[in-house]
Amino acid sequence: MGITVALAVTEGIPDFEIAIASEVFGMCRDDLADPWYDFRLCAGSGTRTQSGMRADTPYGFETLVAADTVVVPALRNGCTLPDPRLVEALRNVKGRVVSLCTGAFALAEAGILDGRRATTHWMYTDVLAERHPRVRVDRDVLYVDEGDVMTSAGRSAGIDLCLHVVRTDFGPRVANELARRMVAPPHRAGGQAQFVVRPMPEEHGGLGEVLGWATERLSERLSSGDLAERAGLSTRSLIRRFHETTGTTPMRWLHQQRLALARDLLETTDLPIEEVGRRTGMGSAANLRHHFTRAVGVTPTAYRRTFRA
Repeated sequence: MGITVALAVTEGIPDFEIAIASEVFGMCRDDLADPWYDFRLCAGSGTRTQSGMRADTPYGFETLVAADTVVVPALRNGCTLPDPRLVEALRNVKGRVVSLCTGAFALAEAGILDGRRATTHWMYTDVLAERHPRVRVDRDVLYVDEGDVMTSAGRSAGIDLCLHVVRTDFGPRVANELARRMVAPPHRAGGQAQFVVRPMPEEHGGLGEVLGWATERLSERLSSGDLAERAGLSTRSLIRRFHETTGTTPMRWLHQQRLALARDLLETTDLPIEEVGRRTGMGSAANLRHHFTRAVGVTPTAYRRTFRA
């Protein structure tokens, strides 16, 4: 018998997350590894998915406790409170626990994520951090591997994490071949950033005019002194006001805006990388590649290929 994988199905669960785990762990792949996973769908009586499909399975949440790996997909309506029966079962699990998307909220409710790094869909990372302050929420990664506890961001990041589990259990050759069959990227590192655009805060703390002025001049060399002069403040006062309003410094804020503009240009234009670097104020193509790869986790060319495809 192979490694047992128990998938927790809760009321209103998105069908896509069930499909991810079922495709990776539930199909017979004995030609890749023998034995393959022993997959079990676990649900409460009468449970229906988001689309209305009924989970007809002989396994209840009590089956999770003895499984080698437990997979908890996204919850209904994002970060709704998880089924108490699921939470209680998770507290008694001895094996590896894997969450996809907002399934992290069930793990957090069970106390499994206390003191650990974890992630979830970028729309809900702040909610997770606020609701469970003992969890070290990493807002910018695709997935987090803490050994016996793994969490992923939304949708396609769930595929990445499930393939990572296969890679951990059976090695890169098996994981890469499975990815090819699924027509999925063979390996996206967990540390790669989620593709998120963070908007300017609605409350500008009186800095609205200078923020707008700066975003129109991202190609220019701007300093904290330039922004302070435009705002009619001392540099020290500007820095303090900036931190209160945006949670960061003027120069870091400018850098974030330049990265956001670079993403937009890469997604919507065919401009050469050198020109993207110039328009965003990052200078040369090499400098853009350095900062973009460090922040996003992939090169500008790879990012463009992903979104223009």
